[in-house]
Amino acid sequence: MSAQVETAIFDLLAKVAPGKSISPEDVARAVEPEGWRRLLGHVRATAVGLARQNQLVITRHGKPADPEDFKGVYRLRLPEPAGAPASEEGA
Repeated sequence: MSAQVETAIFDLLAKVAPGKSISPEDVARAVEPEGWRRLLGHVRATAVGLARQNQLVITRHGKPADPEDFKGVYRLRLPEPAGAPASEEGA
């Protein structure tokens, strides 16, 4: 399941403008359109793993969140290229 979630995350991020983010719900719906709610925990766990590897940024209120300690609503985006200015949040 994690491989499907990871693939969905990167497929969806490839479709948005650089610096823009996606919601965990978007990812879950891409993997399982009917039963997406039950996948939200898998999406979160996969996102945390990817953030630990610096392949993904978890954001809260448009700012990077600590993947080890965040609560509530969050979004996912790709890391900014080195030397690039930080962009505004939103999809």
